[in-house]
Amino acid sequence: MLNLMGNGGPVIWILLACGLFAALVFFERLFNLHRAQIAADDFLKGVYNILNRDNPVEAAAICEEAPGPVARLALAAVLHHDDTLESIGRAIEDAGLEEIPRMERGLGWLATLARITPLIGLLGTVLGLMDVLLAAHRAAPLVQSADLTGGLWNALSATALSLVIAILAYAGYNLLVSRVESILLDMERSASALLNFMRQWKRNRETPK
Repeated sequence: MLNLMGNGGPVIWILLACGLFAALVFFERLFNLHRAQIAADDFLKGVYNILNRDNPVEAAAICEEAPGPVARLALAAVLHHDDTLESIGRAIEDAGLEEIPRMERGLGWLATLARITPLIGLLGTVLGLMDVLLAAHRAAPLVQSADLTGGLWNALSATALSLVIAILAYAGYNLLVSRVESILLDMERSASALLNFMRQWKRNRETPK
């Protein structure tokens, strides 16, 4: 590995920097998405119980303390509990639209790295082959096979490293996309459940006891 870094040229260092950046983006997103995906049903049941005790202030406080998009949707519904159902629905929808870019932040970088790192590796290989041909031209007509094979190894190593980084970046990207889609599904179900609960809750509050 040290020999590869020493003889591979600047392209190898560029690829290593891309790989490190991709790893940082992946683990940061994985941690945040894992934290954002809470047990939505259990959380909403807790919010419903507090609202049924006619304590929206406490419900809002719990929503603010909890992480994740579902908590933000619940907070929007609680803060607009005195509004019409249409206003509550719009508030929930707006809150969901604000959460989507937060969840998808950084995914574009992984997708971009998965696409461009093979091209960077190919550039390194082409530059390495040019060096091999130049060395052969200088040593002609007494060209040693060891000189050519060593240069070819350094040239092809850039492509090999770039493919490894691209494969891992693409796999990480797809894993994160699946986590985002799972959270989006939770958000859709939670938004519908929240609206249905608020409809029934407002009806019960308006019913004379």
